[in-house]
Amino acid sequence: MEKTWNNKAWFMVLPVLVLVGFSAVIPLMTVVNYSVQDTFGNNDFFWAGTEWFTEILHSPRFHDALIRNLAFSAIILAIEIPLGILVALAMPKKGIWVPVCLVLMALPLLIPWNVVGTIWQVFGRTDIGLLGHTMAALGLDYNYVQDPVDAWVTVIVMDVWHWTSLVVLLCYAGLVSIPDAFYQAAKIDGASRWAVFRYIQLPKMGRVLLIAVLLRFMDSFMIYTEPFVVTGGGPGNSTTFLSIDLVKVAVGQFDVGPAAAMSLVYFLIILLMSWIFYTVMTNAGTDRRDEGAGH
Repeated sequence: MEKTWNNKAWFMVLPVLVLVGFSAVIPLMTVVNYSVQDTFGNNDFFWAGTEWFTEILHSPRFHDALIRNLAFSAIILAIEIPLGILVALAMPKKGIWVPVCLVLMALPLLIPWNVVGTIWQVFGRTDIGLLGHTMAALGLDYNYVQDPVDAWVTVIVMDVWHWTSLVVLLCYAGLVSIPDAFYQAAKIDGASRWAVFRYIQLPKMGRVLLIAVLLRFMDSFMIYTEPFVVTGGGPGNSTTFLSIDLVKVAVGQFDVGPAAAMSLVYFLIILLMSWIFYTVMTNAGTDRRDEGAGH
């Protein structure tokens, strides 16, 4: 008997496709159009070809901002992923303290990005900020406005404070979904705490860890509001990431062509890095599951 297909379901998806077309595809095509053209104003454009892409890819300014972005994302992932796992493991799985811990973990995520930047901008000031005043009282020369190292530390700590909760909540969701039978079997076998984590908890958290890594990489690589509010990209260009540099080119200098080309290169880098993370973590998760099955 030949199988029949009901194509009426596609009409239910059509509004979503139209919405995505207007909100994503059409703006993207506009950016692509600007990236291969130049203008002297008055809405008068002329063909530039790949000139802007060549200029961007050979620009030391772009290379420096890209290195800063990669370094920042690497530091953020190296701190927030292990820290999120440790906090999730320490959180209670049953009892009255579960909703309390979940609410406390969710609070930083509810604060808008510009408010987070403003909070830490005031918090780190040496005259009225609690952190800056405490550092000065301890005799430490802390000034995120003038010292690039202090600026980097401030931006990193700010991001860790703001976004580690996301990793915690994702890891916690993965942990509570593990059936008790796994822990009972491990107890009977006399498995150590490390063995339980390695062969039971970590493989079961593989999916949520993949989501956490991808989300935190994309967010950290596209970070703009918080460092812009706190440091403005300074001191000098020490915290000028690609997003801040892109806004300077597009809005500050109003170079539409180079800004469009830079945004496309920026997008492709994020897409490539996310694909690499997904591929590596998926293969690693498969290997861990095979290893766990062997034990």
